[in-house]
Amino acid sequence: MQYKKITETPSNHDHLEQMDTTTILSKMNEEDAKIATAVRLVIPKITELVDALVERFEKGGRLFYIGAGTSGRLGILDASEIPPTFGMPHERVVGLIAGGDTAIRKAVENAEDDTIQAWKDLTQHAINSNDVVVGIAASGTTPYVLGGIRDAKKNGLLTAGITNNPGAPLAQVSDIPIAVNVGPEFVTGSTRMKSGTSQKLVLNMISTALMIRIGRVKGNKMVNMQLSNDKLVDRGTRYVMEGLGVGYEEAEGLLKKHGSVKKAIESTHK
Repeated sequence: MQYKKITETPSNHDHLEQMDTTTILSKMNEEDAKIATAVRLVIPKITELVDALVERFEKGGRLFYIGAGTSGRLGILDASEIPPTFGMPHERVVGLIAGGDTAIRKAVENAEDDTIQAWKDLTQHAINSNDVVVGIAASGTTPYVLGGIRDAKKNGLLTAGITNNPGAPLAQVSDIPIAVNVGPEFVTGSTRMKSGTSQKLVLNMISTALMIRIGRVKGNKMVNMQLSNDKLVDRGTRYVMEGLGVGYEEAEGLLKKHGSVKKAIESTHK
């Protein structure tokens, strides 16, 4: 089936090299302003994914992101932020990239063209039917991602695909297609720009909504965040002060004794 590869269509702007800096930045911002609207249109699909994740997480399931290049790095970024932000174990949200951890910093030649490596990478984590695999590929054609999604489906896992080309193979093969049409890139084909930004927004929405739904946020506070530096201890102390109506020193003492804002507040309500 043929489809229009929007991520490869010519930019709405030309003769970029003749523009001054202010014009370049203004035109980029003009394009970026379209991203949130495009993401808004796929909220129903993101909702479907989050609700399915909540159900599986309550059974011990996990979330896996698979991608190559920019898409893979964005998945790893989102996964890496879950433990410090929400106090979840590292193994509950996992980002995998074609070429392995080396590819986070430096491109690994031809790694994204391997159709069977993603499933090999997933099986290293004892993947099972309670887990969910989300493929990320702006083009929607990356072999590493497509192969991983197909193999995950064959083995009974729920799959989703985040792409910037509606109708792309990734959207067709995924159980839950999330196709964000941000239009042509400012620099033709440079999907690290609008496409990458839209992926980051969608990933933020998926993981944050999931964490809220499974009880890792109270009110609007990160009550399970890791207290890994002075800034976070101070933030947590202020949350305890607000939650219990106590002074700073008492709040800090409770926080350090119990290890999290949630436990500190709950300790006084028993």
